Amino acid sequence: MSSLEKVVIFGTGSIGEVVYWYLTKNGHYEVVGFAADREYVNRKELFRLPTIPFEEVEKVYPPTEYKMLIAVSYRDMNKIRAQKFWEAKKKGYQFITYVDARAIVWDNVKIGENCFIFEANVIQPFVKIGNDVIIWSGNHIGHHTTIGDHCFIASHAVVCGHVTIDPYCFIGVNSTIREGVRVAKGSLIGAGALIVKDTEEGGVYGGHPATLLRKLSNDELRDLT
Repeated sequence: MSSLEKVVIFGTGSIGEVVYWYLTKNGHYEVVGFAADREYVNRKELFRLPTIPFEEVEKVYPPTEYKMLIAVSYRDMNKIRAQKFWEAKKKGYQFITYVDARAIVWDNVKIGENCFIFEANVIQPFVKIGNDVIIWSGNHIGHHTTIGDHCFIASHAVVCGHVTIDPYCFIGVNSTIREGVRVAKGSLIGAGALIVKDTEEGGVYGGHPATLLRKLSNDELRDLT
């Protein structure tokens, strides 16, 4: 009998496809199918695996036998991914966390549920990573840094030591966050930005050094809990 963990991927877009490719090449997982909200199920199969409406996924893949991974982008400040994370949890699903074997992750790093850490990341000792976090390839996460739930870190960011990144943040490509800085909840750090001081909640930052470009609207900030 196979000892592979059986996984349903929520998400049939490009990130779902990328996640499928990594999991199938890893050797520890068996992807059995895909799920999406009913209105987005526009094909019966993906990679010759069934696509199931999320509204009835537990009937086909019961949570007592299958785990899930929510493969959704940072859209809407990660709120969509977070919403599906909580909905799947209410259905009784447990989640896998994938850490690529080509990442350097020290053994005392703490990582939550439904995280996906790509190759070539360096994650130093005493780092804490919350639930539902995606860290794309090639980042440096410095020692004693804390990353909150529902964050997305794009490629080639440098996060120095003792940084705190609150939930629902997006850290853009090639950005740098200075040691000891707090990135407040719902912050959007643009590509190439240099963050040298604490950010404001819901702030959009760009530049070198970065400045506050605008604040997210009340609608954009809603449900960042």
